[in-house]
Amino acid sequence: MKRGSVLEKYHLEPEFKPLVVIELAKDVQEETKKWLVKKIMDKKKYGGTQLLIKPLVISEGEENIYVVGASTRRFLLGAENVGFVKESEDGTMRPFLYSNRTQYKNFMGDGGDFLTMAECQYIIKHELDNLRAQDETNIPGYPQAKLYPGKSIIRRMQTSGLLIQVFPLHDKEELKRLSFQWYHQVRFGYQPIDKIRHYFGDTIGLYFGFLEYFTLALIPMALIGIPYYFFAWEDYDKYVIFATFNLVWSTVILEVWKRYCSTMTYKWGTLLMKREFEEPRPGFHGVLGVNPVTGKKEPTYSSLKRQLRIYLVSVPFVCLSLYVAIYVMMIYFDLEGWAIRYNHEQQSTFSGLLLFVPSIIYAVVIEIMNRIYRYAAEFLTNYENHRLESSHQNHLVLKVLVFNIVNCFASLFYIAFVMCDLKLLRQSLATLLITSQILNQFVESLLPYWMQKRQKTQIKKKVKLLKVDTDFSLLEQVHLEKEMDTYLGTFDDYLELFLLFGYVSLFSCVYPLAALLAVLNNVTELYSDALKMCRVFKRPFAAPSSSIGVWMLAFETMGIIAVVTNCTLLGMSPQVHSFFQDSKLDLFLTVTAIEHALLALKFILAFVIPNKPYDIRIKLARLEFESMEALKQKQQMKLSLDSPTDDAIDS
Repeated sequence: MKRGSVLEKYHLEPEFKPLVVIELAKDVQEETKKWLVKKIMDKKKYGGTQLLIKPLVISEGEENIYVVGASTRRFLLGAENVGFVKESEDGTMRPFLYSNRTQYKNFMGDGGDFLTMAECQYIIKHELDNLRAQDETNIPGYPQAKLYPGKSIIRRMQTSGLLIQVFPLHDKEELKRLSFQWYHQVRFGYQPIDKIRHYFGDTIGLYFGFLEYFTLALIPMALIGIPYYFFAWEDYDKYVIFATFNLVWSTVILEVWKRYCSTMTYKWGTLLMKREFEEPRPGFHGVLGVNPVTGKKEPTYSSLKRQLRIYLVSVPFVCLSLYVAIYVMMIYFDLEGWAIRYNHEQQSTFSGLLLFVPSIIYAVVIEIMNRIYRYAAEFLTNYENHRLESSHQNHLVLKVLVFNIVNCFASLFYIAFVMCDLKLLRQSLATLLITSQILNQFVESLLPYWMQKRQKTQIKKKVKLLKVDTDFSLLEQVHLEKEMDTYLGTFDDYLELFLLFGYVSLFSCVYPLAALLAVLNNVTELYSDALKMCRVFKRPFAAPSSSIGVWMLAFETMGIIAVVTNCTLLGMSPQVHSFFQDSKLDLFLTVTAIEHALLALKFILAFVIPNKPYDIRIKLARLEFESMEALKQKQQMKLSLDSPTDDAIDS
């Protein structure tokens, strides 16, 4: 194809709107491309996805890029298939049914604007992920790329290097409006959470909702911590009051978040969304077998082999990593001791500044080790070969949390409970908070933004060199976005908030300014995360979500650890020791009793505060009742049709 007719093969049908991009390798065989296009466009009964796909190329043999969309009817049927929940005309949230489509709020005409762009892209991704091989034994043109019934075609092409990437396109106009409301103007106010969710999906919307909520929840701790830090450090009574408030605060904010989250996700429809039977995750591999529940052919893998991989490979590696983290920590303390001795001998401005150098170096090393370990944890979790995505994520989160807790908090525990040096504890905590904040903002947002901006300029110049008369707005957009980095999900973002929550809940009674530093971090995080979502990374696929998942359990576990830590710090204070000079046993028993009482208080608060508000519980119960009544009527109708009539019996 000549360069002057770039889009000769690319004719968009009136109803076709490009939503998702598929990029194949440059040297992919022609029969492979034809086979994939046919599989995507085929009807469902023939094993296809019934989507629309069109090629978008610069010149023959240079690139293999396709854009994917679907008809309005296909999207509406897909919305019913994946279980979307929408608001009906009477104001209740109900699962979407194509047959009752006109009974839903905001459904007008043929329903072309009923679903958001993010929801349409999710439907496309869902269909592509479930594009399975049927009778094929290999990918056409590549005998070595084996297939079997039930094998994910997209995943197999990715692992074979035939498919480079699949990503959703941005809506440039909508993104521009969202960016202006979100981060282009510095203002004091709430984020446009509903609009963020509308554009990026529920998972991203929930993360920014939690980030905003956590920031607001930190403000009372920060306001109390500032005067306490400057005026009440040696006051034992206020020390106890602040520690108690800290523990109650960490419990209440998590319970209130559950209520707020359930209200928000009910309005979004994800709280009612029925989880379908989980299919094997795309990366799962094994010997072809039959699922005993569904009867479908799918890969099977011995649970014994998985357990052996976990306990003989993953667990030893995690233990070795923890040993390395502790060894690095001891090197830090050697440097800290050297800096203290040097300052004691010299007593100069330089030696005073040198006291902060070991903590800064250690904070940088902690960040580097966390990132290296993250890649290792992902490799190990993939090696374990978990069947379900939920199980895969749980094992990954567990590995990362164990290492990060030791790597980030071990030095603080050592300083507090072994060295018993509260002054050094405050200094180390402040250094960790400030240094990690600066590094995260630079590495996660500013550096990628600068690199992406340079790359964007180069791509624009390259595209403008094409001397054609066709409108290249779509071509330019695709080529700009395909070179962007891929957003890997909210894992690292939640991890950062988890560590901040740990610093505040564990040690803010010793260093009350921790909450203030966390607030400053979160405020800058709001803007930097918004920047990277809109300008740095490719648009992520939307994903339905009704909660923050396993991270809720992680935060609650940290809250329990905080009780033990704060009570122990309380027992170490000189004021408390002065009351128990004659008996250390009485001190231990008293601190243990206080710890148990506070733990009981936490569990009572968690029990007393319902996870869902009363009105949400009523709405859920009413919907469940209506579903049961509808099922009864359906069964009665079936029985009446199957049973003989009275006249037939009499005759």
